[in-house]
Amino acid sequence: MLGLLRLVSPALPVGAFSYSRGLESAVAAGWVRDEASAAGWILGVLEHATAPLDGAALVRLHDAFSAGDLAAALRWTRLLRASRESAELLLEDEQMGLALARLLASLGALGGEHDRAGLPPSFTCMFALAAVRWQVDRRDALHGFLYACSEGQVSAALRLLPLGQTAGQRILDQALLAIERCAEKALAIEDDEIGNFTPGLALASAWHETQYSRLFRS
Repeated sequence: MLGLLRLVSPALPVGAFSYSRGLESAVAAGWVRDEASAAGWILGVLEHATAPLDGAALVRLHDAFSAGDLAAALRWTRLLRASRESAELLLEDEQMGLALARLLASLGALGGEHDRAGLPPSFTCMFALAAVRWQVDRRDALHGFLYACSEGQVSAALRLLPLGQTAGQRILDQALLAIERCAEKALAIEDDEIGNFTPGLALASAWHETQYSRLFRS
């Protein structure tokens, strides 16, 4: 449990606070403008993008690292990278993955897997490896990952919109129920069903690349 708390803590030095995953563009476009629309966006991204792609891949990466199957870890990491719908979403995964890899290396928790497998940078991949190293089982790791993603989106919404902390907690309250449902889906999904279909997120993320005024890197 302490390993999981460490992984999902906002104090984890991976720079998660600097990314909005397209939310900033959604606000600029007027799609997200209040608590209700923010909740709709955040829960929609969780259910249709994060859980069926990153969540499902995280489970398989956890299994791969637990079994020492580096070929499988490489295969799932490549799938994640190929599924990123914009340059910024890929860069976010890369930069946060590199930051977590550096942290794990400095703590002596990276081992030789990263170099031996030639794993490309990915935060989801490194999160799974950290969970295995810190003895967090895959179900708990999945719940923690989905919660951290949701909390990050809520934090971004509070900085982008005139919402108070209580409104943020109400959104997180809804997210907790959604996380339970999404985690079960990610655990049960078949290999050939893994993927996301979120054209609104893809468009918002692409628009963000040329957005004039920005608080976030994605």
